Amino acid sequence: MDRLIVTRPAPEAETWVKALREQGWPAEALPLIHIGEPESPDEKEGLRHWRAHWPQADAILFVSGAAVNHFFATGVAPPPIAHLRTRFWAPGPGTARLLAQALESLGIDTARIDTPTVDSAQFDSEHLWPLVASQVGPGRLVLIVRGASRGSLSASGTSDQAGAAAGGEVAGNGRDWLIQQCLALGARVEGCVAYARCPPKFTPNDEALVRAASDAGSAWLFSSSEALLPLRALTPAPDWSSASALVTHPRIGENAREAGFGRVLVTRPALSDVLRALESAWYRP
Repeated sequence: MDRLIVTRPAPEAETWVKALREQGWPAEALPLIHIGEPESPDEKEGLRHWRAHWPQADAILFVSGAAVNHFFATGVAPPPIAHLRTRFWAPGPGTARLLAQALESLGIDTARIDTPTVDSAQFDSEHLWPLVASQVGPGRLVLIVRGASRGSLSASGTSDQAGAAAGGEVAGNGRDWLIQQCLALGARVEGCVAYARCPPKFTPNDEALVRAASDAGSAWLFSSSEALLPLRALTPAPDWSSASALVTHPRIGENAREAGFGRVLVTRPALSDVLRALESAWYRP
């Protein structure tokens, strides 16, 4: 392996690059998703509303660490003195860790967090659902705190049918499925946009790196299907058939194959799992 491109948003990408380099892997950061503030007036007003009125929800799903960080960044109302009923859902341990820190700062018991165990086969909505299904029923309100895609990332092809049924655009990949489960049990689902996901603005050096990293000595680490979209938007399109993609979910793997990556390996998203996958498939330089 000549290079391993880490595509997570900054500053996560730099953190991963440091950890991977410490283990001897030639990692380089090229964030393919930019995380920013909500843009539309409706999104900003919705975020203000739910920061003030979150205790109305019976359960709140935070879809990512970015959702946690941006929701709790400012203006979150303190919990009620008594009778707090809200549960907090996290699809994976990274999100759960950030959520625990946020709840502790508000004096909320972190035992209210529901998340798949660290030995779960995958960290996603499908593996979260068996842990939280009993909390859902008629009259229950589930709030989904998420990001909104902008620019070329809005062409991700995810379904918005469930989001429309839930009274807002809240769906996407596994969330679509989870929303349908909640609606089927009679719950009400609301969405809250806490941040925006935007495509990167490539510099000439960035684009040169992208094209150089399409060879057989290059591997790309993808933790989101949306990170593939800026690559697919390049003209002329690079030939990815010689390059490898290491992905953290089977759905991302399907998209990597559609983008043309010749070799696709699936691993869980934890650093230890990524390292094991690298060691099983490549030699360190």
